[in-house]
Amino acid sequence: MGYNVRKIPTAVADFDAIVHGGLPEGSVVLLLGDMGAGQQEFVYTSASKLSIVKEHPMLFDRYCGTFCDISGLPDKICYISFSRPKDDILREIASSFNQDFHDSLKRKIIFKDLSASYFSKTIVPSAWTHKDNGGENGGATGDEDLLVFSSSPKESVLESLVTFLDDNAQGSMIIIDSLTDLVVSGAVDISELIGVLRGIQRAAKRWNGVIYLLLTKGIMEKQEEQMVLDSVDGVLTFEWSHYLRTTKRQRYLYIQKFMSVLPHIENDRLVKFPTRVSSSNGLTVVNMDVIS
Repeated sequence: MGYNVRKIPTAVADFDAIVHGGLPEGSVVLLLGDMGAGQQEFVYTSASKLSIVKEHPMLFDRYCGTFCDISGLPDKICYISFSRPKDDILREIASSFNQDFHDSLKRKIIFKDLSASYFSKTIVPSAWTHKDNGGENGGATGDEDLLVFSSSPKESVLESLVTFLDDNAQGSMIIIDSLTDLVVSGAVDISELIGVLRGIQRAAKRWNGVIYLLLTKGIMEKQEEQMVLDSVDGVLTFEWSHYLRTTKRQRYLYIQKFMSVLPHIENDRLVKFPTRVSSSNGLTVVNMDVIS
């Protein structure tokens, strides 16, 4: 008897069809990429479209496609930030995509700002990172999460992260934005970070959701970056390609690692997918190239 694994839709157009309905529950997925190559747009698109579908289930086929199963919708959508406030992220989405993306995400997202822990070991004054929210944040969060500094600076940033995951990761889609912040901060020991990632990978199999980790390519030493790659279930790589003798550029997404996904792709070959970003649809996959 086969073992059926529930798949969680990404809600990124055509990508779910390519990977046969989404990503397996329990997956920790690294979104590794060049600056601006699409990893941020991927999570914005996924979180926004899934938020719309959770509010309006009748739109499931429109946003997730008939190849996905509505039973795979995550229970919650959580966004963890180390250095950027919720309002900043929502403002970026509002200026980049259509209003439905922003409005549904604002209502449905559970946002966790770990700025207190992140900046506590730096010379950045609290006046730069704290503001009076005035009760205007909205969103599916409690009063504690509406604060700019919603974590106790008595905890390290990794301790704060682990605490939040323990309380919220069950059945959820979690976006951790980003590992780059942790790497460049200097306040986080890389070996400790790797240990936490391996612990998250283990616990994720019980949480039965999906966790996305963002990381800028080349920001870490090669050996350390490889250790991160070895600590996750899947790696989606985003890159720019330049056309010869022109100034045009094309974004690409390819599956660098994903044991439970790659064997099911036609011909068992590594493939890369040209992508584009539009205000109406977010990030979409437009066609497919095979890497020989």
